[in-house]
Amino acid sequence: MRKSQQGASYIAVLFGVILFAIAVKAAVAIWPVYWDDKIIDTQIKGLLKDSPENISPTKFYNQMDQRLEMNNVREIHFKDIALVTYKNDLLVKKKYEVRKPFMFNVSLVMTFEKTFDQKSAKQAE
Repeated sequence: MRKSQQGASYIAVLFGVILFAIAVKAAVAIWPVYWDDKIIDTQIKGLLKDSPENISPTKFYNQMDQRLEMNNVREIHFKDIALVTYKNDLLVKKKYEVRKPFMFNVSLVMTFEKTFDQKSAKQAE
C-alpha cells in the first residue's frame, strides 16, 4: 500500500521563498520612486494653488526646488523633469524616467508623465 503525499516538497517551498524574495526586492526598488513622484505631484499642486497668477516660470522652478529639498527629494531636480510655461495660464508638464537596477543586467524602468495647470489647481480648493 502506498501512502499519499502530504504537504509541500522542499523544492516547492524553496521555489516559493525565491518568488517571495524577488517580489520583496522589486517592491523595495519601486516604492521610493513612486513615493517621490507622489510628493512631487503634491508639491506642484500646492505651489500652483499658493502662487499668484503672474508668477514667472523661473521663480516657480526655484520654489519647487526648495519644496523638494524640504521634502527630502534630493535625487531629482525640478528643471530636469518639468517644463513650466506661461501663456494665459501657468502650465507645468512633468515628464521623466527613473531606472533602478534590479538583478544582474535587468533594470526596472518607471516613466512618469503628468500635466498641471494653475486654474484647475485653484478650483480644486
